[in-house]
Amino acid sequence: MKIFIAGPRAITQLDSNVTNKLFSIYEKGYDVLVGDATGVDHSVQKFYAEKAYGNVTVFASNGKARNNIGRWKVENVTVEHSEKGFDFYSQKDIAMANQADYGFMVWNGESKGTLHNIINLIAQKKTCLVYLTTHNQFFSIDNEEKCLQLLSLCPESAGATYIKLTKRKIPLTQIAMF
Repeated sequence: MKIFIAGPRAITQLDSNVTNKLFSIYEKGYDVLVGDATGVDHSVQKFYAEKAYGNVTVFASNGKARNNIGRWKVENVTVEHSEKGFDFYSQKDIAMANQADYGFMVWNGESKGTLHNIINLIAQKKTCLVYLTTHNQFFSIDNEEKCLQLLSLCPESAGATYIKLTKRKIPLTQIAMF
């Protein structure tokens, strides 16, 4: 099983709920797909490097990994040089979602990139386990309704971001009603 693990750059410390889940993935010998950013990506890499875990692949835009703590295989995701910022880095996240069987997102309820990953996974009918740090709670998300329920626990700006990312015309009041 290939598990795409990600989260915001703003989260630099993983709590015991997250590390226990990472340890479970390690014990089962699952393949980990992780990005090369600071924050959650870096913390996940550090966790698995300390375990000398070999089943990790680091995805990097144009093959240049900013972080590869365990010196794992790097998956090159070709991105047009004209792409910048979110559009540039989201290409590697899309590649991870495409290759993954399952997602595990650590989310603060605000990160656009992490929400984009959740949306991409459920659009492919893949389950995404989301650890919402603001509630210290796990949510299994496998469809839009569950995603909207999750968004109801987040700041209103997350709902607005969801609408922009999905290009859906869902009133924010519908998100809030869950």
